[in-house]
Amino acid sequence: MTSTALIGLGANLDDPRAQLERALEALDRLPLTRCTRHSRLYASKPVGPQDQPDFVNAVAELTTRLSPLALLDQLQALEQQHRRVRLRHWGPRTLDLDLLLFDDRSITTPRLSVPHPEMLKRGFVLRPLADLLGPVRVSSLSEDDLETLAQRVEGDDLLPLGPRE
Repeated sequence: MTSTALIGLGANLDDPRAQLERALEALDRLPLTRCTRHSRLYASKPVGPQDQPDFVNAVAELTTRLSPLALLDQLQALEQQHRRVRLRHWGPRTLDLDLLLFDDRSITTPRLSVPHPEMLKRGFVLRPLADLLGPVRVSSLSEDDLETLAQRVEGDDLLPLGPRE
């Protein structure tokens, strides 16, 4: 059975834009998984400690035959391949991959919560998600559609990035 997963990507170290571009390619090579499309890239201010560089963020849509936990394992392995080090909560990173949505399922385990518990507070997640999926309602998230949710939390610190020159 094939499922649809939406993955939040973020990076703010070691050429974050290139980190995300490589990660998007790598997502398409995960076992039993294809990256079907992704949002544009956005620059955003960090959440948490402000003594770190700005982030580059995006959202990718995957089709997968992996279970949610098996996909999480693959995402964490990919973070490690990008030399992700967890020194402090909400600190700088070479790559952060969050499993945001998995079909329309609600999942709560010690290792995984889907929908991602912080996503409704984050414009850098909701804006690329709304760009990708359009003004659809995700019943496991809210009664409101993604466009409305994104508009509620967007600030001036979210900047769409154009193509590389």
